[in-house]
Amino acid sequence: MTGRHGPQLVGRIGAALVLAVSGAVVSAGGTPPRASDRCVLADGVLTVDDLPAGSSVLDCDAVGRLVTYEGAGVTVPEPGTKVGVDALTTDGSRHGFTLEVAADGRVSYDLPAHGEAGEHGLPASARPGRRPPASARAACADSAYAIADHKEYGTYDWWIGDGPLPGGLTPAEARRAFEDSISAITGTRNDCGYGDAVAARSRYWTVTHHEADIDPQARCTARDGVSVWDAGDLTSGVVATTCSWSRPVPRGPDWLKEADVRFNTGDYVFTDHPRGDCSNAYDIRSVATHEAGHVFGLAHVGPGHEGQTMFTNSFACSTGARTLGRGDVLGLRALY
Repeated sequence: MTGRHGPQLVGRIGAALVLAVSGAVVSAGGTPPRASDRCVLADGVLTVDDLPAGSSVLDCDAVGRLVTYEGAGVTVPEPGTKVGVDALTTDGSRHGFTLEVAADGRVSYDLPAHGEAGEHGLPASARPGRRPPASARAACADSAYAIADHKEYGTYDWWIGDGPLPGGLTPAEARRAFEDSISAITGTRNDCGYGDAVAARSRYWTVTHHEADIDPQARCTARDGVSVWDAGDLTSGVVATTCSWSRPVPRGPDWLKEADVRFNTGDYVFTDHPRGDCSNAYDIRSVATHEAGHVFGLAHVGPGHEGQTMFTNSFACSTGARTLGRGDVLGLRALY
């Protein structure tokens, strides 16, 4: 533009455009948010009360922050993702919860009731080394199950960590043990006469330098996209932990995207061959089958259902959880 009014006119036009754009934003969305309206979180580990349901992880800048509940913890994922932690404990106490971040950033939780130890919120009674009491329902007569609202729609691809493994197994031995346990779930292996294999597959890849995204307190860290089975030190009382991440599916359970499993070799002894002289070692395949149940969408059942693989704790020296009970099979049928 030329002439002596050119610069002033350009300035007035620019200011008008800024005001017009600003007005459009205000009219489309109401009053612009003030900085003081944004959520401000304290430093350090958060609780579910610090980031309550309905909060926005975007407004609160919460993605990547650790949130805890009743001793369990998960790292807040990106929008459109759900993360769940399930810990197999020695005292039968339920140790886990799920946190979901909707596509718009809003948080929701699935929290067990205070002190809940599995299905129906009954108190825990099992202790390590105890066999199921005589009053426990037989595995094939008990139809109890619980599901976690996620499933594997395709193939569960998994790796083994390159560190020490439970029971001192070599990677080749661990692969055989873990594959057998995973196939117990995908093939619904049971002694109850049920068929109907799960409509999902698994595929082992190789040994990896990646680790399970689980910290020493048995809490889920940020996912790295690689489903790893490994061993390490977890908080005392936790025999093994599974962390799973899934994405929403319209009118269906969420789609599993990653699931990591870690055995607690810092506090507990594991064996692949429990014998008569076994005193306080956990059967690798029983524990692994339980954890594989979490991977494919099963949740814990509590006292009175000790015959089910998904009972909330594992019995030392017992191989009973290597095969599924009636409830375990029915839970998989409900999902698949």
